[in-house]
Amino acid sequence: MKTLSRLITAVVTLAGIWTSPAFAQIEISAPGQQAIPLALTRFLPLDGVVRPQLAEDLNQVLEADLDLSGLFTLVDPESFLGDANRLGLSSVEVDFGQWRLLRADALIKGGYAVQGDQLTLEARLYDVVGRRQLAGRRYIGKVSDLRRMGHTFSDQILKSMTGEAGPFNTRIAYISNRTGHKELYLMEVDGHNPVRITDHRSIVLNPDFSPRGKELIFTSYKASNPDIYRKETYSGREAKVSAQKGLNIAARYRPDGQEIALTLSRDGNSELYLIGTGGTIHKRLTDAWGIDVDPTWNPNGDQIAFVSDRQGNPHIFILDVVTGQVRRLTKDGKYNATPAWNPKGDRIAFSRLEGGRFDIFTINPDGSDERRLTFGPGNKEHARWSHDSRFLVYSSDEDGKRGIYIMRADGSGSRRVSPAGGDCSHPAWSNEW
Repeated sequence: MKTLSRLITAVVTLAGIWTSPAFAQIEISAPGQQAIPLALTRFLPLDGVVRPQLAEDLNQVLEADLDLSGLFTLVDPESFLGDANRLGLSSVEVDFGQWRLLRADALIKGGYAVQGDQLTLEARLYDVVGRRQLAGRRYIGKVSDLRRMGHTFSDQILKSMTGEAGPFNTRIAYISNRTGHKELYLMEVDGHNPVRITDHRSIVLNPDFSPRGKELIFTSYKASNPDIYRKETYSGREAKVSAQKGLNIAARYRPDGQEIALTLSRDGNSELYLIGTGGTIHKRLTDAWGIDVDPTWNPNGDQIAFVSDRQGNPHIFILDVVTGQVRRLTKDGKYNATPAWNPKGDRIAFSRLEGGRFDIFTINPDGSDERRLTFGPGNKEHARWSHDSRFLVYSSDEDGKRGIYIMRADGSGSRRVSPAGGDCSHPAWSNEW
């Protein structure tokens, strides 16, 4: 596989201004935030050759991404007027009056052309009220790159509206037993194009992406012991990283990608350690009665939240990596597990056993403002953040079969994204494709 810069070329930025007064400083899931009425038109042929399936596939990508964002409500396409069928993409060619009649505040139009296996895609976002273009891109790549072009433009739309790109052109790693063994898979953020990337024919667990998303580390019982492996997502090369006696589990890259925190039981007790990416032990981080597991780094790389039963029931604790000082974070619940520190550093997600099932909560790093995000049947576990801290991916068996779900950071907009076939669990979310 090649990098995005080789696969899809964004040839030109067609709008230097990426926010307008009408849309400035929109915050996803902000209290009282009203969705923006947006018209998403069917993309039209630039070369005169209509390709209905291509246009439909692209619209499905954009519609799903924009719906997940929670920023927009889509104007009914059945109400569209004549401008929806005109290719003109410059601001002077768009009939903004028609879109105002439909009460649309934002508009997406675009066109495509195919030559051989090469696809050219023109995409525009307009501020209907301000009668101007907010963002525009020309993408050139293979026809098979259509979905990634759509995800990339969805990211640009969110940047235009919020000042920060979305997480749509990223990947989710997860574990599935669809082959009869627990193996590691990759899929697009909306669940399309799942690919199995291990063949250990054993138990694989707890994947974690490197900061650049080019590698994954995970635990595997391939050699009859829970060891840590590293997998390059592009070359497919794989290597064993840590094979200490006993447990080698729950490995997490430090934000700079230079070290890994994990749990080892080499001395008989499950403790947190810091190792190099080649497996050399750099430091023992904890030394206490009880089990210490599930480390997660703050974005500065100087603190770790983890689970410990050192005071009885499993709770979330925070370790200062420099001083070694440990403080307890969670106070409530009899079983708190799988913490995940968000990339912005201001919230920690975790699962808590409540009423016989696990649900997902978030909390400030100082222990304040605890919020419950999930309700209803089934267990919700293993939450991980998107790189912009605006979404969470997690596993749930709420519909009887364990799958991967995504929701917004406030718990709204939950939807299943994992493909059918087998149980799916232990998701991880890449920062980049």
